[in-house]
Amino acid sequence: LGHNTQKQAFDAIGVGDMGGDVFGNGMLLSDQIRLVGAFNHLHIFCDPDPDIAASYKERKRLFNAVKGWDEYDTKLLSKGGMIYSRHDKTLKLTPEIQERFVLKKAQVSPNELMQAMLRAETDLMWFGGIGTYIKQSKETHADAGDKSNDSIRIDAPEVRAKVIGEGANLGVTQLGRIEYSEHGGLVNTDFVDNSGGVNSSDLEVNIKIMATEVMSNPKHKMDIPKRNQLLKQMTDEVADLVLRNNYQQAQAIGLAEYQAPKMLKQQEEFIDELERGYGVDRKIEALPDQETIERRLREGRGLTRPELCVILSYAKINFTNELLESDIPDSVDMQDWILNYFPEVLRKKFSKEILNHRLKREIVATSMANSLVNRMGPTFIKRRMEKTGRSCADIAKAYIIVREVFGLRALWDQIEALDNKVPASVQLKAMTEIADLSEHMINWFLTHRHDIHIGKEMGTFGKHIETLKNNMTDLLTEGQTKNAEKRAEEHRREGLPASLAQALSYIPILTSACDIIKIAQNCGTSLQATARSYYQAGESFELVWLRDQARHLRTDDIWEAEANAGMVSQLYDCQAGLTEHIIDQTGLKSGTGRETVQKWMADHQAMMEKLLPFFAELHRAEAIDLPHLVIAEQRLRNLYKT
Repeated sequence: LGHNTQKQAFDAIGVGDMGGDVFGNGMLLSDQIRLVGAFNHLHIFCDPDPDIAASYKERKRLFNAVKGWDEYDTKLLSKGGMIYSRHDKTLKLTPEIQERFVLKKAQVSPNELMQAMLRAETDLMWFGGIGTYIKQSKETHADAGDKSNDSIRIDAPEVRAKVIGEGANLGVTQLGRIEYSEHGGLVNTDFVDNSGGVNSSDLEVNIKIMATEVMSNPKHKMDIPKRNQLLKQMTDEVADLVLRNNYQQAQAIGLAEYQAPKMLKQQEEFIDELERGYGVDRKIEALPDQETIERRLREGRGLTRPELCVILSYAKINFTNELLESDIPDSVDMQDWILNYFPEVLRKKFSKEILNHRLKREIVATSMANSLVNRMGPTFIKRRMEKTGRSCADIAKAYIIVREVFGLRALWDQIEALDNKVPASVQLKAMTEIADLSEHMINWFLTHRHDIHIGKEMGTFGKHIETLKNNMTDLLTEGQTKNAEKRAEEHRREGLPASLAQALSYIPILTSACDIIKIAQNCGTSLQATARSYYQAGESFELVWLRDQARHLRTDDIWEAEANAGMVSQLYDCQAGLTEHIIDQTGLKSGTGRETVQKWMADHQAMMEKLLPFFAELHRAEAIDLPHLVIAEQRLRNLYKT
């Protein structure tokens, strides 16, 4: 929403009290919180216009003392502020409370006041206490399964909070979350908002398992007191590891939401696969039925955040299980995944014990699944497996290679460092561009390498890709350089630093990197001269323009989208094949490489005289469709296949 919660004040209304660790921790995470109202099972806290600094200090005092709202210093409440008992039959409201919670009556029941608070306009609704307070409008109170709060519960369309956060569980029914999202609210599922706690427990258990092995070895001289001291020493780093995991998961959901409308058909297929192959009941999981999906397609809307949370989770579960059935977790190339799971102090002192951890395979598989699904989306793995016929293990290997040889982690870090400095939409757009490059290059390794060896491929491609990245201005044609500069300028206008803007501007061009390297190796030519020939061929034979046309073709179903994506891949293959053919025929050994293409075109004048009018006709066409592109690809392929 473009709101920096650490520097800009925002209103909050909640369920819970400062004596509760979930509610209390949440309400201390920023000193900019204006807590205007909250209730627990005993009291109703109302502070219509709170003093930010004073109220924060008082909340902190209550939290440290584990006290409820009845211990709040009422002298610190704003004008008209009150703390009521829920046991009273009627509550006399001050004008300020009436105005803040839009209540016409001066006297109301406790339930009426709490309902008004749930309906109030606020930035954040924070659920830190037990109970289900919001349901879908079509659900009954019995559906919510929380009889004790039937008299308070409201329907999702009545909620005016911009964001709902669930530090507790079941604050909102899943159907209620979806309906709230459809009305413009922002909310995850409770299991995503609470995943940090589960992640912390996982780390704690796995560290203690490893520590048990350390203690069993006399040379380490570790007993329980020493172990406990070590655990205490790791507290902050464990917190950092957990927050990092959950930051990336939240980012993944944001990225999925950003792309939701265009991904709906693929996600529908994924849901169908979950039903057919894994026994998932879409009704129980509150995933949309066929009629709902068709309606959203017509309206140009995708899955909501709560729905995306569900399919993201299933994608991670399924991928983890499939990796466990492969030899990936046992590979020496996966050692970093198990080592980096643990805090640094353990990596330094007990790397041998970590590498022999009894749950090593499970940790590697889970970490790998988290990373790939977070970065590439919930439907990516299944689509790659179906399209290429390759295993999930091969996809994992290809992902690791692409991540490393293209230096993607450095780019992701730079984009994430821009939190609260540029709009989130700018960051998500940049992440999407990197995901597009990753998808294309992962597909390249899956289709060009029968056996994928991580170390070997990284050695073959890593240094060459770095050379290409560092020499782009010298390798591209004039037209391609101008287009890259235009993209860089657009990124700079959006607020990205110049170096990052420049790096992202080359992303579409780098999709050809592995083709160029392979051609240079096959032909025995210099990398840079080969790159110049390749890029010149792309411009001279209109291949860049043709791919742009293919990417922007309208698609009405999954089959058309698949055909268009296939055409883009064929045009890349065509450019690679044509470049290699030209180099072979002209005997390129040195020089700029651009003259090679121009010489070949001059030597094949008759062919070009047939081809150029065809492209002129394409440019005159009112609209380019798939048949146009099929014919263009065939004619270009004939140039080097005959």
